[in-house]
Amino acid sequence: MKPANTLNWNATAFFQKLVARNKLATAQGFAFARVSGLEGFEEALQTMQSTTAFVCVSDMSQGYIALANTPRTRRVKTIFLAMRHAIDDMEARLACMETLREVFRQFMSQLILERTRLEQSCVYLDERITFNEMNEYFFSGCACAYFQIAVDTFTDLRYNADEWNNE
Repeated sequence: MKPANTLNWNATAFFQKLVARNKLATAQGFAFARVSGLEGFEEALQTMQSTTAFVCVSDMSQGYIALANTPRTRRVKTIFLAMRHAIDDMEARLACMETLREVFRQFMSQLILERTRLEQSCVYLDERITFNEMNEYFFSGCACAYFQIAVDTFTDLRYNADEWNNE
């Protein structure tokens, strides 16, 4: 249960909408999936045999609480991108990687707008978003990449006696 004193951002819903609205993603047949980490991503690829392109958002996140002057909770979300291609066709793999890079760029153009909107609610996206391409041996016949987004939200860490039993 999420405490009432912590704001949050639903990265899964945001990227699901992007996949549905983005012209390149729809033209290339990208499907959206919610996964649990890298193992879930591999499972999604194996079970979605009829789909050739994917955007998978991990429902797991890494994070921490900073006890600085403005206490905040940081969550890091991982978004996977993948496109299937003929196993031994390096030209097709390179073309898929170019598409993944362009989908990422277009998604970032929307994330800039979302970042401005979120800051009005004291939710902050880290300005540095890492994009990583996975090597050709990660999953045969599939070009894969992922990026991570760090989200900082204010966390009310004021002591509240109602939350504690008396000693």
